[in-house]
Amino acid sequence: MPKVTKEDALLYHSKGRKGKVEVIPTKPYSTQTDLSLAYTPGVAFPCLEIEKDPEKAYDYTAKGNLVAVISNGTAVLGLGDIGTLAGKPVMEGKGLLFKVFADVDVFDIEVDEKDPGKLIEFCRQIAPTFGGINLEDIKAPECFEVETVLKEILDIPVFHDDQHGTAIISGAGLLGALELTGKKIDEIKMVVNGAGASAISCSKLYVSLGVKRENIVMADSKGVLNRQRKDLNIHKQEFATDRKINTLAEALVGADLFLGLSVANVVTKEMVRTMAPNPIVFAMANPNPEISYDEAMESRDDLIFATGRSDYPNQINNVLGFPFIFRGALDVRATTINEEMKMAATHALYELVKQPVPDSVAKAYNVDKLEFGRKYIIPKPLDPRLISYVASAVARAAIETGVAKDTIDDWDAYKKSLSKRTSEHIANIAKITGL
Repeated sequence: MPKVTKEDALLYHSKGRKGKVEVIPTKPYSTQTDLSLAYTPGVAFPCLEIEKDPEKAYDYTAKGNLVAVISNGTAVLGLGDIGTLAGKPVMEGKGLLFKVFADVDVFDIEVDEKDPGKLIEFCRQIAPTFGGINLEDIKAPECFEVETVLKEILDIPVFHDDQHGTAIISGAGLLGALELTGKKIDEIKMVVNGAGASAISCSKLYVSLGVKRENIVMADSKGVLNRQRKDLNIHKQEFATDRKINTLAEALVGADLFLGLSVANVVTKEMVRTMAPNPIVFAMANPNPEISYDEAMESRDDLIFATGRSDYPNQINNVLGFPFIFRGALDVRATTINEEMKMAATHALYELVKQPVPDSVAKAYNVDKLEFGRKYIIPKPLDPRLISYVASAVARAAIETGVAKDTIDDWDAYKKSLSKRTSEHIANIAKITGL
């Protein structure tokens, strides 16, 4: 993969039409009749229908396929609290990914508000416009409150991707890695470095998958979260260990799984060598992992290693989740994204990675063959089967758990329709990548 330079990135964002997204009409507008139907006087008729029955908004407006990507810029990628305006390129990028991979339309909304109560109220007030809300790059612990309250007061899906996206994708990778190593999930010892939104959400989902909470040791920048520490908020207290250990190095001795959601270069080769046989290391600090790929591979030959980077095997990439999770939720008009829907997405990714991979996908990544193994524990983002696997699993879970207002009778037809929604975008990618 060619190196991304500052010059190339700035040119990409500034060349031609500025930014990465635009709004285009979906109805004819070339005649006076078209314009009269689009606006006055014709527009009054759908307005009055919606006044009588608010659910008609899904029939007469774009609400049902429109997601708000909302951020206050307090935890942008690996850049931190850079502010709302500086975070806008990321939110536009999120909109691009939603559209390309799942045909979901997006308005990115950058809100200059750090007070969680006021941010919640803002989201509540604009919610009627949207079929769903994707919260993005809001720092912990405020993000927990914002999402929790919005899920309670709104009847549309609300999803904080920084928490749940990473958890869902890495959870699927964990299931694959455990199958390859023959380890049982309820027996593994897990070490987490980082105690923010992603780390806590990942840990909770892993517990739902079967990891025992008492087998988890979590550390932050000050060391291991243990009972002796008096500076832990309620979210960190949930993962405080009873073990009398204080450092990451101590915690890693005999560990089966390392989950890194922190900063670069905090894990050494020597630390990896102290882990249990066939260790699993998910080093996902962005943009540089807790231990580099080369150092990790040099540390031992029985390692399964994953990062958030696209230039190494086993990329834990949120684009494998959020577009398809919202696609499935929107298609059945789900009122929320619940735990069952998240678990369905995790298991769908795990099932897909074990299926034979089309040669065209391998070609897109410049490899001769892709098959389930230590260097392929999670599907690739350009796999065109993702939308039919993940979105349909999420939609089915929504229906089965009673949070869907619509249903799907013909699942085969639905899966085919999903593939068609993104075929044009995948084709455009194919022209560039050789897919």
